[in-house]
Amino acid sequence: MSSTRTLVSPAALARPRGKAAYWTVFTSVVLLFALAFLFPVYWMVTGAMKSPDEVAQTPPTLVPKEWHLSGYTDAWELMQLPTHLWNTVVQAAGAWLFQLVLCTAAAYALSKLRPVFGKVILGGILATLMVPAQALVVPKYLTVADLGLLNDPLAIWLPAVANAFNLYLLKRFFDQIPRDVLEAAEIDGAGKLRILWSIVLPMSRPVLGVVSIFALVAVWQDFLWPLMVFSDTGKQPISVALVQLSQNIQLTVLIAAMVIASIPMVAMFLIFQRHIIAGISAGSTRG
Repeated sequence: MSSTRTLVSPAALARPRGKAAYWTVFTSVVLLFALAFLFPVYWMVTGAMKSPDEVAQTPPTLVPKEWHLSGYTDAWELMQLPTHLWNTVVQAAGAWLFQLVLCTAAAYALSKLRPVFGKVILGGILATLMVPAQALVVPKYLTVADLGLLNDPLAIWLPAVANAFNLYLLKRFFDQIPRDVLEAAEIDGAGKLRILWSIVLPMSRPVLGVVSIFALVAVWQDFLWPLMVFSDTGKQPISVALVQLSQNIQLTVLIAAMVIASIPMVAMFLIFQRHIIAGISAGSTRG
């Protein structure tokens, strides 16, 4: 019977001193990583509750001397956050829906339908990953302008569909689905679309969750492209509005606005973290 070699032997861990040392090191590492990730969040949340003089004070204070919630209320009203948050939700939801439908259909066709020159098409799609995103900004803008889609959510939705990484991620997952399952459905009389809807998609929930997170976060945090296509201030997403409206705004109000803008993505991650982890670790499918 072979044993797995570890940095610390099981015999050493069995001793009281070794067990205490192990848990001390383990707890210290976990706390350090938690502090490194959570401290910036704490600093941002509490920074919005300080007075303007205190937030600019040197050295800074870890805990506000006086707690002020007016920064959040002022940010909500002065920076028109409800309007810009709604704009972002519409743009992100549309991009997610377009991308999920079209990338899933394309990945299914390349994986299971095996079209003529499918490998060549896949190679061409993957080759776009080598092109810097900045090099595509001008051609995309000229195309959107020629189609008359400036200040229109379609200017966000349509370019988001061409996501080679998510398409490849879906295709690789579809490749792992046993062929026997699909052949059994074909024998029962199911067509290609029926197989996709009733068999492939239910088995692909983990990877669909990961693709959904990638699609939503990409639109939510994007700045350059929305800045170019939305000249109408009333239609700009939150990422652009925070910069455009921050010129004559107090620093505490701006920090509060950034906290509010980050809440939807943090909440979405906390709600769907189980699906994200399942999608990342998915390496097998049920027969």
